[in-house]
Amino acid sequence: MVTGGGTAGHVIPSIPIIQRLLDDGLEVSFVGSTSGLEELLIEGLDISFYGITTGKLRRYFSVENLVDAFRVFKGISQAFSLIRRIKPVVVFSKGGYVAFPVVFAAWLNRVPIVAHESDLTPGLANRLCLPFIKSLCLNFPETSVRARNVLVTGTAVRPDLLKGDAERGRKWLDVPPDSRVLVVVGGSLGAATINAVVRESLARLCEQYFVVHVCGANQIDSDYDRPGYAQYEYVSEEWGDVLAAAELVISRSGANALYELLALKKVNILIPLSRRASRGDQIENAVMAERRGWSFVVPEENLNPDSLLNAVEFVERDRNYWLTNLESFEVRDSVTLIYEELARVARR
Repeated sequence: MVTGGGTAGHVIPSIPIIQRLLDDGLEVSFVGSTSGLEELLIEGLDISFYGITTGKLRRYFSVENLVDAFRVFKGISQAFSLIRRIKPVVVFSKGGYVAFPVVFAAWLNRVPIVAHESDLTPGLANRLCLPFIKSLCLNFPETSVRARNVLVTGTAVRPDLLKGDAERGRKWLDVPPDSRVLVVVGGSLGAATINAVVRESLARLCEQYFVVHVCGANQIDSDYDRPGYAQYEYVSEEWGDVLAAAELVISRSGANALYELLALKKVNILIPLSRRASRGDQIENAVMAERRGWSFVVPEENLNPDSLLNAVEFVERDRNYWLTNLESFEVRDSVTLIYEELARVARR
């Protein structure tokens, strides 16, 4: 049984794990929320999906916490019944608020649990799950957490990303032969601040690059159409090829996005989500990456056309420095490591 949800980042990294389990002839079920997001993301996989009631886990006081507490208890009850009926031999939890009811219900049923934490510091859902799990898989060795068994596995990167082809990407983007590619992405929903600053900086950026701007749903602005600038709401099947073609990537610093850039050895500039809009996990990820010399960081509160253009110039001026440091990043066979841990825990 696999669980996780609330955002795409709590589901997509599970897909290569699920595929490996299916390839080995195992039956897999996925427990997500009733929102439809998780079911949509795993569409096409030969697995059973079950939606349960979930409540948001907040770190601050809110009257809605009382209502959501009842939703969490209802979700635990639903997950408990599912586990009794399906009888999984092991649960893999990728985190997010849907995970806790499933993990707790599995513990009540004495089903072993393996969890995965992508960020440098565990999210609230995984912190609540820690007392009930057998093993915790981590993205980065710098993560400090108390758990029974901790192992660094990295994140299971989608095969299509690892097999990206630069020439194929340039052809799909219709990049002129003598142009270098800059990819800007603000996350699955886009980022209004990044979008605005990039567009204000286009005149200078397009002097150096063919700019590929993945701006998010309903964020394309035809007023900025110009040669050397391509806007996309979202890139799906071609994303691996687009990244392969990129000379430089400007991105948020969510754990999955960061891990993919490091695994692909892409010179990058990170603009982490500010603490006003998050718990600060992206800031922590970015600080770690900058300290290791893997990324250059521009805090969102300092972001403007001048700071962005200065960052691009700074990174390009010593491109070999970044490439050399990126080579030090160890890419693990995450699918195999997580698969083997699931098998080990299930046999106990």
